[in-house]
Amino acid sequence: MIKSMTGFSKTETKENGVNLAVELKSLNGRYLEVSCKIPRSLSHKEFEIREMLKSSISRGNIFISINIETNLALKQNLINEEAAVEYFKALKRLKKKLNVQEPVRFNELLTFAANFYTKENGDNSELEWRIAKKTISNALKYLDRMRLNEGQQIIKDVLRRIKNISVVVDKVEKLGLKKIPDERERLRQRVAKLFESDEIDEHRIQMELVLLADKLDISEECVRLRSHIKFFYETLKSNEPIGRKLNFLIQEMNREVNTIGSKANDTEIAHLVVETKEDLERIREQIQNIE
Repeated sequence: MIKSMTGFSKTETKENGVNLAVELKSLNGRYLEVSCKIPRSLSHKEFEIREMLKSSISRGNIFISINIETNLALKQNLINEEAAVEYFKALKRLKKKLNVQEPVRFNELLTFAANFYTKENGDNSELEWRIAKKTISNALKYLDRMRLNEGQQIIKDVLRRIKNISVVVDKVEKLGLKKIPDERERLRQRVAKLFESDEIDEHRIQMELVLLADKLDISEECVRLRSHIKFFYETLKSNEPIGRKLNFLIQEMNREVNTIGSKANDTEIAHLVVETKEDLERIREQIQNIE
């Protein structure tokens, strides 16, 4: 399937007091490069996260951001019993020393923050990783859908331009064939002038014939262009990433069109060549965004 290299997705999962959000962004890139912004609690899973992305995306600059929020209701405030006992003893000694008759009350201990400590309900790292894997997988699905939709829009425009180029190739070939009688007459006149001279330069005549034959014959370029166009269509049917291959084919087409332009001494053909080069340039720009 044809996919664009640009896309964005954001998914969020709330489960067991954990709120985990994943953002994915992909941009054009010659190769696959992955950048991760993940919480410390998942830092040991960065390799697995990268592998998940690589299994779904083959080319481009990929950015992933993961944010985790844990519900504070999952945390418990527990009394530090050892500290409380020590504070209780210290208060008793202090009251005795100050000759305070009132006994030490429990609420007096509560005024000391050190008597308490916060402890989470166990280690949540495995829970967070399980939720993260599911959320990343969903984010990749949404990203893939967006890239696929954009890829289809790109190919619609590319196919329209390739069709235009096919029509131009037929026109150019016909115009080239129509030029042959005129060019033959020019050659006849040129050769006649050579024979007017007392000395006939056989080498010069042969050179003129070779040059003319080369200028007249644009059929090979047209045949190769059609071959490239056919292969272009076939490549679009592939289920593999095709961006690099399409780019190479456009370069080859451009080379043939340039050759036709340099050979054809004809205004109409020159205009068609310019039109084709514009289409090829636009296609080249478009497929830079194809995976």
